[in-house]
Amino acid sequence: MWLRVDPRLSTPVYQQVMDGIKAAIASGWLKPGDKLPSVRELALELTINHNTVAKAYQELERERVIEVIRGRGTFVAYPGERRPPDLERRVTALRDEMRRIWVEAYHLGLRRAEVMAMFEAAHGDQTSVSSEEGGEQDGPRRGGAESQQTDPRTDGA
Repeated sequence: MWLRVDPRLSTPVYQQVMDGIKAAIASGWLKPGDKLPSVRELALELTINHNTVAKAYQELERERVIEVIRGRGTFVAYPGERRPPDLERRVTALRDEMRRIWVEAYHLGLRRAEVMAMFEAAHGDQTSVSSEEGGEQDGPRRGGAESQQTDPRTDGA
């Protein structure tokens, strides 16, 4: 399964679903235009309540990470197509988190180059997730019929 949740964690399950989908997109496992499982399909796969998946999908749609098209399904949104309504707040939060990381790195005695190398390695960890697992994987497939050159969200797909 390309997405995992652990109800024993302190992070709410809907947030784990959101984080997992965002990570799959950031790593390239899911690409813009890829179709996601329906709410009920994903709930069954993860063995969680469908309302939990619905809440995650609603939040992801509000953040412009996914797009729900009635009668067609739920798709990974194209980045930059529509700006999230809370863009400034999220950029500020990201900047604050980066400052916190720089302060922690300073107190650990890490140099700028070391921190940047860690950042690059973390990015590499994300992009290598799907290639390390190897072979066919459960869930949405990269490069399949759902990843055509044309936009699958339109009738011309």
